[in-house]
Amino acid sequence: MMTKDELQARLRVAKLHQWLGLEVLEAGEAGITVKAAWRDEWIVNPARGYTHGGILATLVDVVADYALAVHLGGPAPTVDLRVDYHKAALQGDLTVKGRIVRRGGSFACCEAQVYDKDGELVASGRGTYAVPQK
Repeated sequence: MMTKDELQARLRVAKLHQWLGLEVLEAGEAGITVKAAWRDEWIVNPARGYTHGGILATLVDVVADYALAVHLGGPAPTVDLRVDYHKAALQGDLTVKGRIVRRGGSFACCEAQVYDKDGELVASGRGTYAVPQK
């Protein structure tokens, strides 16, 4: 199982993850918690100032996948992803919590929830990931 520091190092390999300002806050058997540092480029509607849904979907996918990566030693390919949007994510850092729902021999189902700076749920989702065969 990967440690928090190992997971942070692996996560930061991707330029996209660097751009998102991802920081692993917690990582363990039960799941992970990651912070995404706010960027003005996330705004889709300048008049309202809310975050583009694609950013939220990306955070769901990455954190759900990396909840699995803790156990695999690295991320797995996404096979399917579903995201639900609950409310607008306004300006401010986002916190994402991910966990494995079920891990089988070929596929794993993982989920993640995205919270705004006030701790309100803004998006959630579930992905299916292809578990590499040994």
